[in-house]
Amino acid sequence: MEKKSPTSEFRNKMTVNYRPGRHFLQIPGPTNIPEGVIRAMAQPVVDHRGPTFPDLTKGILEKLKPVFNTNSQIFIYPSSGTGGWECALLNVLSPGDKVLAFETGHFATLWKKIAEQLDLNVLWMPGDWRHGADPSLLEENLREDSEHEIKAVLVVHNETSTGVTSRIPKLREAIDTVKHPALFMVDTVSSLACSEFRHDDWGVDVTVSASQKGLMLPPGLSFNAASEKALERSKNSKSKHSYWHWDAMMEDNARGYFPYTPATNLLYGLDEALNLLHAEGMDNVIARHARLSEATRIAVAGWGLENLCMNPEEYSNSLTAVMVPEGYDADALRKIILERFNMSLGTGLGKLKGVVFRIGHLGDFNELMLAGTLSGVEMGLSLANIPHKKGGVTAAMEFLAVQ
Repeated sequence: MEKKSPTSEFRNKMTVNYRPGRHFLQIPGPTNIPEGVIRAMAQPVVDHRGPTFPDLTKGILEKLKPVFNTNSQIFIYPSSGTGGWECALLNVLSPGDKVLAFETGHFATLWKKIAEQLDLNVLWMPGDWRHGADPSLLEENLREDSEHEIKAVLVVHNETSTGVTSRIPKLREAIDTVKHPALFMVDTVSSLACSEFRHDDWGVDVTVSASQKGLMLPPGLSFNAASEKALERSKNSKSKHSYWHWDAMMEDNARGYFPYTPATNLLYGLDEALNLLHAEGMDNVIARHARLSEATRIAVAGWGLENLCMNPEEYSNSLTAVMVPEGYDADALRKIILERFNMSLGTGLGKLKGVVFRIGHLGDFNELMLAGTLSGVEMGLSLANIPHKKGGVTAAMEFLAVQ
């Protein structure tokens, strides 16, 4: 009997896993990375204490301001968005402080857990994961807080687990109506550079974000944008921390440096990603996301399936969470689509596991990529024998052809 060589066995194992064409990464983050950004990150590392580094740092901080729509201080940390949450809480709050937070989905719940682990007292507003934060409920609770015990309001702008976008201007209006001094803290991890967001005009005190979604980078960078009110409040924080101190960051950033070794190559990528966003124009970036998200919802309606988000005013520019009919498993559908068409869709998180699949339509994404994505979903629905109507893709394409 002829023996197989180790080389041929290895080759056979390799070819079994080969998938021709590009993988469709249509989860709602991390998102597809533009080739120019990948090339930028492939540059050799430079001395982050050298004379040329301040040009990179100061340039990035200036280019970020139109993305956040702010003239406020912006901080960049090597961390995930979770680190950005912790950073924001530690800098402006003290153990025992009361904060009001809304249950809009999985990530809002995680932010609440971090707040509790930092010994903050969380006043939790339960939700159904199908609606955003309720402005009237916020106003009611703040009006009752005559002693101003609530020190901050925490809201996730775009809840990545549900595809629901809370109405930040309305929430700010509720705070202002009762003249409450609480800080307004907003997570924009999956909305920044995807949906309209105005840190200054909307009266946000701390905006938290991260690199791996609308900013078209790998995970690894988090951001805090802080108002003057937040910076002033940070001077009285009694939280114990070291790495996350805004003061040290501000001092070094003013000279173009960081108080520790920065994620140099991610900063190269961020610089190029910001160049791409500004070349397209931020208004055009937001309009593109709005158009592609509307086309996705048209396809979902054409299939006769239900969007998890129930309020059209709260539809997401970044993703659409699609409910499968009762008795069917969304993850089984995702598995079929991955194996047959080499496309990844987002799983349902927390209590939505198996109930929804999430279509990401954010970041470096265009009409033809969406058409391919929706085609993969429609074919997958047929293969999974999930009851649906035909023609969702056609309806979406007809919309895109005239918009």
